[in-house]
Amino acid sequence: MKTVPPSRPKPTRSDWAEVRGSKIHGRGMFASKLIPRGTRIIEYTGERITKTEGFRRDELRQRRARRGGDGCIYTFEVSTRVDIDGRVLWNTARYINHSCRPNCESQIVRGRVWIVALRAIKPEEELTYDYYYDFDHYQDHPCRCGAKDCAGYIVKAPQRWRVRHAMKKS
Repeated sequence: MKTVPPSRPKPTRSDWAEVRGSKIHGRGMFASKLIPRGTRIIEYTGERITKTEGFRRDELRQRRARRGGDGCIYTFEVSTRVDIDGRVLWNTARYINHSCRPNCESQIVRGRVWIVALRAIKPEEELTYDYYYDFDHYQDHPCRCGAKDCAGYIVKAPQRWRVRHAMKKS
């Protein structure tokens, strides 16, 4: 008897945005029409995994990056026990880039991650949010957002002063 492989979920979509080339990094998501402040634009989806599995996958990601491969992080912390690994082809939200001046934010609502507009977003504007990376290993994550107050590295807003301080010292 032949086993049939499970079908891959269809890519997530949004009535508010679409994916295309980005000046920030690779591909990005762009508003396809005016997005009102507070709008849930798209859900960040993927495989729900344990923290232990998340750490294991991060080790693999770091090895890939050292070999010159994709070092992008797609893991989203949902709770103290669960992460979402968004490195799946059907997760369209993974194309949203980081910015030090974001127009969106992530919100966790009942175990689901939503990308929500922080302000009204004009058509054709690229969607961005703060990836909220810790200061540790900041040099591994250069930022290309282009914001006037860009820290130069992807670090959560409350810790960007530490990056600026470290840059002055060197």
